[in-house]
Amino acid sequence: MPISVRRLRSIILRCGHLSKPITNCPSLETNLHSPQRQLIELRMEHADLNALIDRVSHALPLDELMLQRLKKRRLRLRDRIASLELKLDPREPA
Repeated sequence: MPISVRRLRSIILRCGHLSKPITNCPSLETNLHSPQRQLIELRMEHADLNALIDRVSHALPLDELMLQRLKKRRLRLRDRIASLELKLDPREPA
């Protein structure tokens, strides 16, 4: 069952993953492939990876290869999030 946009907003705002709250974003409801929606999904995946990395790092026996792969994937996600954030909200020249 797909998650509603209202639910996505509340989850992200409650978890503090957004620097700014999502308001007045009608394209989010109409366009499933909008950059804003992609950004939300990437942040959620990043948070899930953080939780998974925490669980794997405390599990015995420690699977270092899997842990290393998860961390690399998390870094790639973080890079995609940063580039999408710049695309959506470019920095203004000083």
